Amino acid sequence: MPSVLPLGDPAPSDGLLPAQAADGAAQRGFGLYVHIPFCAVRCGYCDFNTYTATELGGGASQDAYASTAIAEVEFAARVLKGSGLPPRRLGTVFFGGGTPTLLPAEDLARILAAAVAEWGLEPGAEVTTEANPDSVTPESLQLLADAGFTRVSFGMQSAVPHVLKVLDRTHTPSRVPQVVQWARDAGLAVSLDLIYGTPGESLADWRYSLETALSYGPDHISAYALIVEDGTKLAAQIRRGEVPGIDDDDHAAKYELADELITAAGLGWYEVSNWSRTPQQACRHNLAYWRGDDWWGIGPGAHSHVGGVRWWNVKHPTAYAGRLAGGASPAAGRETLDAETRNVERVMLEARLSSGLGVSGLGESGRHAVAGLIADGLVDPALAFKGRLVLTLKGRLLADAVVRRILHD
Repeated sequence: MPSVLPLGDPAPSDGLLPAQAADGAAQRGFGLYVHIPFCAVRCGYCDFNTYTATELGGGASQDAYASTAIAEVEFAARVLKGSGLPPRRLGTVFFGGGTPTLLPAEDLARILAAAVAEWGLEPGAEVTTEANPDSVTPESLQLLADAGFTRVSFGMQSAVPHVLKVLDRTHTPSRVPQVVQWARDAGLAVSLDLIYGTPGESLADWRYSLETALSYGPDHISAYALIVEDGTKLAAQIRRGEVPGIDDDDHAAKYELADELITAAGLGWYEVSNWSRTPQQACRHNLAYWRGDDWWGIGPGAHSHVGGVRWWNVKHPTAYAGRLAGGASPAAGRETLDAETRNVERVMLEARLSSGLGVSGLGESGRHAVAGLIADGLVDPALAFKGRLVLTLKGRLLADAVVRRILHD
């Protein structure tokens, strides 16, 4: 089952935001996340808020979903205007899931068109959809490009059949070069998502997956360590001894190999788990998250953040559709972050970026920790002396520990 929602304060049915949400909004970027909660098969490692592609009823079926999402787009526009937020065009739009491309491309185009009608797009805006390699065709990708999508992120995960089997992925490795070419033909930028550390994956398997992905010439690669979430099929398999557990040393060796090969192929890291061919091809939507910009999350279980106010929608698609059909906010709860919490989150996120973290913005304990981080080889010494903490390769492997030292030493 998908993971549980966080606890928080009740969210008002009208969705209106407190006055602080508008403070400084004109200087912040604004993006839209659209959650498509449907999957053909639930992957054994996944705890996202997704549902296999069956009729859920109450306006929550795949056929009705685009209209329901558009209802929240229109609701969001009313809330932001009614809360005193200035008009802002969308700098990024990201369709995630689930598998967004399980919906017809026409439906994704309708949702994007509704968002553009409400807010407009900044010049050169980034519009991304995630996709499974077996959920697109040349025609669907061309339709998305014609509708204004600029980028597709394919869930490749691995090029090794036995690894894909453990992950319950449904595509065959030979499908990936096809879909990459189709996306290129449509004029879309291409990102490939990989996962390392799957039980039974050798270092040679991981090297093969990396080399195979790089041979397709992607603009962007994400490489994430497999995390075994409680309540997933994979967690149960490990608990029963059916597959081996996760090994931190294995993860570290595979991360080092990923950085070596991806860098040698001409892509540079800009966030611990992400590399792009040029700075302009970094995922701007994710950068907006990491830099604390504003975004509205459309869809069941989607999270939003505007000016230090964070909220999350009810999880089940039927409940989500019912709220919107009744003209009420689909939010299940929300929280208003205080200055200390916002600063902690800023440190946690900015420390992971290649642009680094400004020393001058740290508290006294954080500034005192800098010398030790340099001595331990965790941050670049030359940049630290210039006032920015940028992680070394060793530091990226220990990013969470670095953050703890900055915040608590």
